Amino acid sequence: MARRVRDEHERFARPSKHGSRPRSKQRPDHADAVTGLVTGVDRGRYTLVVDDGGPDEREILAMKARELSRTRAVVGDRVDVVGDVSGDDGTLARIVRIQERTAVLRRTADDTDPYERIVVANADQLVVVVALAQPEPRTGMIDRCVVAAYDAGMDVLLCLTKADLAPADDLFALYEPIGVQVVVTRRDDPAAVEAVRERLLGRTSVLVGHSGVGKSTLINALVPAAGRATGVVNDVTGRGRHTSTSAVALRLPVAGQDAGGGTAHDGWVIDTPGVRSFGLAHVETDHLLRAFEDLDAAAQECPRGCTHAADAPDCALDDWVAAADDEPGRAGRAARLGSFRRLLSSRTAAD
Repeated sequence: MARRVRDEHERFARPSKHGSRPRSKQRPDHADAVTGLVTGVDRGRYTLVVDDGGPDEREILAMKARELSRTRAVVGDRVDVVGDVSGDDGTLARIVRIQERTAVLRRTADDTDPYERIVVANADQLVVVVALAQPEPRTGMIDRCVVAAYDAGMDVLLCLTKADLAPADDLFALYEPIGVQVVVTRRDDPAAVEAVRERLLGRTSVLVGHSGVGKSTLINALVPAAGRATGVVNDVTGRGRHTSTSAVALRLPVAGQDAGGGTAHDGWVIDTPGVRSFGLAHVETDHLLRAFEDLDAAAQECPRGCTHAADAPDCALDDWVAAADDEPGRAGRAARLGSFRRLLSSRTAAD
């Protein structure tokens, strides 16, 4: 039986003084509402872009209507707003509806946390930013992000930074064979940045990664007008300092045009704060294997009812590792299987 994981907003929602009895007052249908894209959230105020890409595109400020007090809007949401939507200084519109979401990227603090956090809504691509050194790459974190993205129905792009400090061959070998696109960047290499841009064109992409991996630096190269703060990695702990404090959606400008010079753009990039962990309490255990396409294919040879755990008898995944053509191939497969089984173990313990 699936275990319910609740939105963290429920933790703070206060019960109504009048119980759950519905009010008899009929709500307005707000037929005159206009649609806006949530690009930022700050202490109960929402920054929206109205008429995105149209002749009347403008940025407005809004707050949620009272009837939405228990409903959480996040960056990437399409919302309906009423009131003063002129965008003039000092004006404040009201969000009266949150439109149906096409995708929701979620995470939990760990694999036992009963509350899920919605990272962004309506993004179609997750860009996992990983440094090849300073800090060292963590394949476990990458695998968790891949699982969360596939569970949300999103594509995955692995962006490897700081290639001037360490080679990328090992990570290429792990992820390209399973359909994860991989792109490599180096400091002061405009061509590498353009290679990333090509994979973001026409899409809504959300960037996630540990602090210090160069995510904000990459954002500033892609969107020169962004001005995202950048930090350094602590020499003792090997960890970066948080420089992004909240998610924000930024226009990906057309080639040769600064995002601040007009409304023309080739998509959206959503920058998010650096994360220490990416819990998967919201992902059903039987969905984990589907995120590891190579393992999923090999598991078709497993006996009925196989748990795929390390102590599972006659598990075909062990045979798949042993069947690799060479030692590097076996090491890569063993690393993939080890990562999957660690995730499986943590989810089983949570259940």
